[in-house]
Amino acid sequence: MPRTAKAQRLEARIDAEKKEAIGAAAAVQGLSISDFVIQAAYSSALATLEAHRTLQLSTADQQLFMETLMNPPAPNEALRKAAASSRERFGS
Repeated sequence: MPRTAKAQRLEARIDAEKKEAIGAAAAVQGLSISDFVIQAAYSSALATLEAHRTLQLSTADQQLFMETLMNPPAPNEALRKAAASSRERFGS
């Protein structure tokens, strides 16, 4: 019979100071230490994975980014006007 997700175990050894802090935080939220640790670890895991996905560029994105850096497009009229205006206001 396959184990359900709820039946999975996770164990950790921690020092007394950390356990006391975790226990106090769990009590403030009205949770058991196990529920508090699971909630905190799961939230942290999801945030870590989301940050990793956000910063990850696909191979095509990387190639496009490098191509644009190495061969930027010619300045358009609006950019030329902005550069001229900047030179007039602030000097070279």
